[in-house]
Amino acid sequence: MSRRILVVTHEGRPEAVAAADRVTADLRDHGVEVIRDGGTADGAELVVVLGGDGTILRAAEDAREHDIPLLGVNLGRVGFLAEAERETLPDVVARAVARDYHVEERMTIDVVVTTPDGAEHRGWALNEAALEKGERARMVETTIGVDGRGLSSFGCDGLVLATPTGSTAYAFSGGGPVVWPDVEALLLVPIAAHALFARPMVVGPRSVLEVEVLPHEDIDAVLWCDGRRRTDVPPGSRITVRRGRQPVRLARLGETPFSGRLVAKFDLPVQGWRGRP
Repeated sequence: MSRRILVVTHEGRPEAVAAADRVTADLRDHGVEVIRDGGTADGAELVVVLGGDGTILRAAEDAREHDIPLLGVNLGRVGFLAEAERETLPDVVARAVARDYHVEERMTIDVVVTTPDGAEHRGWALNEAALEKGERARMVETTIGVDGRGLSSFGCDGLVLATPTGSTAYAFSGGGPVVWPDVEALLLVPIAAHALFARPMVVGPRSVLEVEVLPHEDIDAVLWCDGRRRTDVPPGSRITVRRGRQPVRLARLGETPFSGRLVAKFDLPVQGWRGRP
């Protein structure tokens, strides 16, 4: 039975296309059938992604649907979801051919938007579901709750409902906590809330986060899942977020701890650290 690997890249960037061409040629030299963008991960053993986090999130849609691990190579700026950098491409190919990687499951969230007419719109996210106001000059009025209990109401520019993986993305920019990816939790981070008490929250994996867009304000809002999949949220809608039923599987090449990834990706200055005695 022939081996198949899907190679995904940002086709609008010449350097990314060139890198994908090199990876494709090297994999084919090893007898691996390569599927390129436009194909499907169905029947593939691995998805190799060359690009930034946006390209990785796009590839995750297909990889998750077919329950196939995804190996990201960063060609962007930060590439927090990536496992390797562009200078390690030959090693990436060798490890993929040898199946020399381990697979880490990342928690996702399932999202339901129920509009005032009772219609349900379903989605999912690896990083976050972000509620954003439709008009720049006005706030979206919300009530937030956990497990069927209302907690607070306030106006804000938006809300981020995130996974631990997404804690270093939009939620991080909004002042939310960094949560290690092996912690099973859900995050809610208000964005520019007009309130004295509107702190980020971290709840358990069995909890359900709920957001109501109050009906007395005629302001449409928008919900973005991973910044890619949009759902309109009219006044009077309810958003429900719970732990996703299907994770995203990431291929890992090493055992670098998450703390090491934080320092490397954010280029954090660390002074006076002596390590273990």
